[in-house]
Amino acid sequence: MPLEVLLLWFAILLLAGVASSLISDRFAVPVLLLFLAVGMLAGSEGIGGIAFDNAGLAKSLGIVALVFIIFSGGLDTDWKETRRVAAPGILLSTIGVLLTAAITGAFAVLVLRFSPLEGMLLGSIVSSTDAAAVFGVLRSRRINLARPLKPLLEFESGSNDPMAVFLTTGFISVMTVRGTSIAALVPRLLLDMGAGALVGLLMGRIIVLLLKRLKLAYQGLYPVAMVGLILLTYAAAVLFRGNGILAVYLAGLLVGHSEFPNKRLVMNFHDGVAWLMQIVMFVTLGLLVFPSRLAPLVWPGLLLTLLLMVVARPLSVFLCLLPFRLNPRAKALVAWVGLRGSVPIILAMFPLMAGIPMADTMFNVVFFVVVASVFIQGTSIPLVARLLKLEVPAEPRARYPLEFEKTDAIDADMKDLIVPYDSAAVGRTVAELGVPERLLIVLIARAGSFIVPSGSTVIDGGDVLLVLANADDYTALHQRLARLNPNAPDE
Repeated sequence: MPLEVLLLWFAILLLAGVASSLISDRFAVPVLLLFLAVGMLAGSEGIGGIAFDNAGLAKSLGIVALVFIIFSGGLDTDWKETRRVAAPGILLSTIGVLLTAAITGAFAVLVLRFSPLEGMLLGSIVSSTDAAAVFGVLRSRRINLARPLKPLLEFESGSNDPMAVFLTTGFISVMTVRGTSIAALVPRLLLDMGAGALVGLLMGRIIVLLLKRLKLAYQGLYPVAMVGLILLTYAAAVLFRGNGILAVYLAGLLVGHSEFPNKRLVMNFHDGVAWLMQIVMFVTLGLLVFPSRLAPLVWPGLLLTLLLMVVARPLSVFLCLLPFRLNPRAKALVAWVGLRGSVPIILAMFPLMAGIPMADTMFNVVFFVVVASVFIQGTSIPLVARLLKLEVPAEPRARYPLEFEKTDAIDADMKDLIVPYDSAAVGRTVAELGVPERLLIVLIARAGSFIVPSGSTVIDGGDVLLVLANADDYTALHQRLARLNPNAPDE
């Protein structure tokens, strides 16, 4: 195919993926399904007629995409919130994944007539939830969950992929490498996770140090440097026999938790890269699928999906969360918001490349499970959250016509404050507020417009003050605005 034609198809598929996100927002269809649909429509059995069956290339693209998606997930994780749920999150992302794999593997042996090793391999492939799928659905449906559910789901779905990758590659080794036993996987697990965690934490600190020390002449080079450092983190972990996915997640977690110059630029860049990788990956996977081969596997795939949703995932969640003080409703929602996404489909290509006898059946079953999981669970999350009374009003995020980037060089941050309608500050000028000397009121948002304040600007109830201050001065102004006006009318 000529390069120009190849680029034309790439541009069309990429733009179709972007356009599908608009459909997702309007009709509340999970965006990941639309990305897959674009690929399937463009495939050899769709209107595009693109013949693509290169599982090796798809696997390589998937791994690269997964590296950047996982790093972005770690980058966006709020560690202050997440550290409170780290213990249950770690249990869910390790023991929970293992239990899900074991229960699903038993089902595959009893119902799908797989051998025990083939059953465990299939169970391992579908054992992890997908951060992109979970939070893509939550964002597109504008769902805000009560604490601590959001950070718990965020941490678990972002950190359980390494265990699924290890189990998948481990059982493939047992099936293909002579002399490899299941017992040999235990020390391999310790080395895999230990080396991956060590490289990830070390590279995370190195990345932060470099970002603080680097004085590049052009801002655009900082994201370029980050791309190289992320790939270096993954490659170093794998070369040291560690888990590269765990390494990039921990590196992203450390980078996101740190302050450094051009952080907002780096964060925005990687958010865009993560979306690009998702579109490329899901469209590629859609191209790889032949819909005609899915038809005979509808019932086995549907049964496996139901088993994951109502047996394997709930049982593993309730057992792992048994030691923690979470009410049954919260545990039930954690069990239900366990969407399968890109990772199982990528892992399903590993047996294809290894020549496992049932690899084709596994791939098609896994593809069906992912589509059914995202469609059934993804569309029902809002209803389930309301029925369990765990959905809370979303906190409105104001958007301001300026940005501030916090660094170690300044002891201040930009935050907003709402002036209560019965505040003693209402009717007074900015000069009369007596704000702390080192605090600066930068903007006032009022009735959809912005005011650049001066000392004579009068404060109204409901005003949103955008202030630049350190923590102590911010608290002092907050307390001052909270003082009630003795003449305010009672409601």
